[in-house]
Amino acid sequence: MSVFVLDRSGKPLMPCTEKRARKLLEAGRARVHRLHPFAIRLVDRHVEEVAAQGGLQPMRLSLDPGSKTTGMALARFNSEMLEPIMHISFLIELTHRGAQIKKDLLSRAQLRRGRRSRNLRFRAPRFDNRTRPDGWLAPSLQHRVLTTTTWVRRLRAVAPVTHLAQELVRFNMQAMQAEAQGSNIEGIEYQRGTLAGFELGEYLLAKWNRTCAYCDACGVGANSVPLEKEHIVPKSKGGSNRVSNLTLACRPCNQRKDNRDVREFLAKDPERLKRILAQAKAPLKDAAAVNSTRWALFESLKATGLPVETGSGGRTKFNRTRLGIPKTHSLDAACVGSVGDVRRPAQPALQVKCSGRGSRSRTRNDAYGFPRGYLMREKSVKGFRTGDMVCASVPATSKKAGIHTGRVAVRATGSFNIQTAAGVVQGVGHRHCKVLMRGDGYSYAYAQTPETKAELRKDTAPEAGHALA
Repeated sequence: MSVFVLDRSGKPLMPCTEKRARKLLEAGRARVHRLHPFAIRLVDRHVEEVAAQGGLQPMRLSLDPGSKTTGMALARFNSEMLEPIMHISFLIELTHRGAQIKKDLLSRAQLRRGRRSRNLRFRAPRFDNRTRPDGWLAPSLQHRVLTTTTWVRRLRAVAPVTHLAQELVRFNMQAMQAEAQGSNIEGIEYQRGTLAGFELGEYLLAKWNRTCAYCDACGVGANSVPLEKEHIVPKSKGGSNRVSNLTLACRPCNQRKDNRDVREFLAKDPERLKRILAQAKAPLKDAAAVNSTRWALFESLKATGLPVETGSGGRTKFNRTRLGIPKTHSLDAACVGSVGDVRRPAQPALQVKCSGRGSRSRTRNDAYGFPRGYLMREKSVKGFRTGDMVCASVPATSKKAGIHTGRVAVRATGSFNIQTAAGVVQGVGHRHCKVLMRGDGYSYAYAQTPETKAELRKDTAPEAGHALA
């Protein structure tokens, strides 16, 4: 795992190894600049001196954009080679919160509709007067572009990034639907679509063999029963009216299922559940999100002024298979574009999760929607805010004696809760706490697979950073 290094004025230098960073800190030549990602700042070197000695090398930041998680890989390479060798310095997997944003916006829309329909003071609808600019993206999609761009900017601030690379992939959703059904489409079949020659009801009857999906009751013959259209994922749980989310059910099964998810309804019948999910088409929300944001992200990367290389998903898979690299979001990013080889792939990736910065709600509600508590007006207490990373050194005379490190939840009384890896420690006085890192809307963790741990024992190749001596 590499450590980011800054000169005394805060400009990025080449990353170094953990061992070298530890020696610099012990010798007093460096200070801790940031915890996540971990960076140190030298007190006796300038970037101009290091550059004059040839201590700066080209570094490429590669991205593998995804709907839920975006992988990033920072690697040094030789820019003069046609297919350069990538020496990985840092891996990041950024988890987005687009689904939560969509849920919050839907909740807000429902509240506003309710205020308009109830007997309250008239509030004219404004959505009829709103216009959308060219290139407009839904907030849940725009969030993916903005958070990815934010982390590109953060990594450029701690590493001398000279090149960018993005997997510019486009999903063929119609072909994906056909493949899920075990068939292929070509030529004029693209124009006809799924329901060519069918009405919706007839299409469902043909697709589900005129039987109930949950009890196999037949809809034809002497003992036939009426069949109804049924949502596999209920609309109240985010399901849509797409054909892929519709099936047939008899009235008793439809009433027993009610608004439960099909996985909950068929929890005791896994074979039937597996058959229904296989026969229904896979949801394409993730593919549509990537298709919608790929060019917006590409334009934001071009705005940085750095050269941007693009690669297809097929090229990424070819590089990963040829080099025998396991499939993860961050390692996929390292294989984007022109790659001859990838060195040091067995590294733990920094798991960055978008957690948000709280809400403006001043109350906490119970299960029935009634307020059960009121929050403080001031977010800061004794210089601390909820979400800050703190280290509490509690003396032995206290019941909470020990050193506790984690996220803090503040109270107006000055008695805080600290979320540590072992659990929540309650009632820690603010006098014993010290801020390590301010809350920035993200949570951090390092993840290692068993394969990564095994490779880390064998992988002892030195990393760049010799120019800091």
